[in-house]
Amino acid sequence: MLPWLFVFSVLAFPAWSVSSWNKTQTKQLSEGLQYLFGNISQLIEKGKLSLDDVTTVSRKEWGAEDVGCSSPLTRPVDVLVTHHIFGLECHNQAVCSQRLRELQAYHVHNNSACDVAYNFLVGDDGRVYEGVGWNIQGSHTQGYNNISLGIAFFGTKEGHSPSPAALSAMKGLISYAVQKGYLSSGYIQPLLVKGENCLAPPQKENLKKACPNIVPRSAWGARKASCLSMTLPARYVIILHTGGRTCSMYDECRLLIRDLQSYFMDTLNACDIGYNFAVGQDGSIYEGVGWNTQGSRNAGYNDIALSITFMGTFSGAPPNAIALAAAQDLIRCAVDKGYLTSSYLLMGHSDVVNTLSPGKALYDIIKTWPHFKH
Repeated sequence: MLPWLFVFSVLAFPAWSVSSWNKTQTKQLSEGLQYLFGNISQLIEKGKLSLDDVTTVSRKEWGAEDVGCSSPLTRPVDVLVTHHIFGLECHNQAVCSQRLRELQAYHVHNNSACDVAYNFLVGDDGRVYEGVGWNIQGSHTQGYNNISLGIAFFGTKEGHSPSPAALSAMKGLISYAVQKGYLSSGYIQPLLVKGENCLAPPQKENLKKACPNIVPRSAWGARKASCLSMTLPARYVIILHTGGRTCSMYDECRLLIRDLQSYFMDTLNACDIGYNFAVGQDGSIYEGVGWNTQGSRNAGYNDIALSITFMGTFSGAPPNAIALAAAQDLIRCAVDKGYLTSSYLLMGHSDVVNTLSPGKALYDIIKTWPHFKH
């Protein structure tokens, strides 16, 4: 099992559990794997943002209890830990403030903490909410609180990534932290992501996970096309990458998949885009030719294989974890819905065609997935 898979096992910890790994092991795991869940450094590459570009909500504004922690945080810290708090969905300042008051009360009264556990929180409304702030240690990750900033996304529904506004706010917050010396420019992100579900309603354990939302062709502006039908259920899943640029925001991904369709139809004279589905770094699944229509990238397999492509080039670094998780959810959904046989085989594009796709970094990951066959 590759180290990145540990992220998902940690996410399953209950709210009152605190994850803790050996620091040396964690540092070794995180180096070279920062592109996975919460790899905000990837988002900053396209340009610096400052906190002036982000709406911040102070403790006073969200109505924090008059409690506090006193252990100072020596800056700059070398570690950034991102969290996702299940059950705290919010899309405006009033609701996010209420959720944060509830979370602070839970941490103080149920977990015997001195305050809310995180340095900052980011809402789906695109606002940054002050937790214990820049100068005080949080209580988010045992063994790392004195050397890290803990930043949490307010919960989004399972299977969904944070909103574009939330991702942009996180980008601004971290860029500002580096510029102002709160966070080292060479910071690492250990795979210590804790999922809290303290405020979520109890779920039945045997409840099947819902299929991921798929962005339909109509939503990304697909051209009309007509291709051959699939033979269902499919017997193979083939993982590809598109090569070229990637996308990490919804509008970027919509434009990219339109460009890909145009390339296939206008340059390659194909009947449509060549993939059944495409996965963006925003964590969304984009409908290509869909479940019932053949793709065109896997000669000899197009009629019996679902082709799932990651948008971008993944030779040196893999897709981020929300994209990887979205693809795995799609495969499970395909089996559940009868589009894919439960005894399917999974392969990389290079296993059926002489190509560099899906890229070494991505190929090394899918080799660990269920049903993989070289």
